[in-house]
Amino acid sequence: MKKSKLTDHELVQQFIDGKQSSFEILIARHKDKVYTYILLMVKNEHLAQDIFQETFIKVVKSLHAGKYQENGKLISWIIRIAHNLIIDHFRKEKQMKICSNDDYESDIFNSPRFSDNTVEDDIIYDQVMSDVRELVDLLPDEQKEVIVLRHFSGLSFKEIADQTNVSINTALGRMRYALINLRKLVEEKNLILSFG
Repeated sequence: MKKSKLTDHELVQQFIDGKQSSFEILIARHKDKVYTYILLMVKNEHLAQDIFQETFIKVVKSLHAGKYQENGKLISWIIRIAHNLIIDHFRKEKQMKICSNDDYESDIFNSPRFSDNTVEDDIIYDQVMSDVRELVDLLPDEQKEVIVLRHFSGLSFKEIADQTNVSINTALGRMRYALINLRKLVEEKNLILSFG
C-alpha cells in the first residue's frame, strides 16, 4: 500500500515505530491548513513560520511521548497545539491582540492558490477577500476566532468548541453574532462582496 493512501492513524503508528518518512507525509498532508490558520491568527509571515515549525516540533515530541489519543481528528489536535503556541506567544509579548496587517508584505489572500483562471477573476477575488479580511479583523477576538477556525481551517463546530474550551452552543452563538456583525459592517461600508 502506498504511504500517501494510508490514514493519519497508520502514518502516526509508522512514525512512532521509527519511519521518519511517514511523518513527512503527515506534514505534507496538513501543512496548508495549519500554516493558514497560524498566519490568519498572527498576521506576520516570519512569526507564522516560527510557530508553524514549533508546532510540528511539539507534535513530534508529543507523539513520541504517547500524548496523542487516536480519535480520527489528527488535524484538530495539531491545530489545537498551534493555537496554544499562538496564545503562549501573545502572553509572552504581554498582548492578546493580533499583530497589525502592516507587519508583513504579502497578503495570504493574494496567494496564487486562491486565484481563479482569469486575470479579471483574480483581481475581483483579491479585492473581495481583502474586504472580507478587513471586516473579519474588526470583529471581537472570540468571533474572529470562530470564523477563522470554521471557514479557513475547515473545523466542525464540535471541533471548534473543543479547541476553544466552550460549548457547541457558545461556538454557534459566536458564529451567529459574527455573521450579524459582518452583515452590519458590509452595509455600513457599502461593500459589494460578489465574485460575479
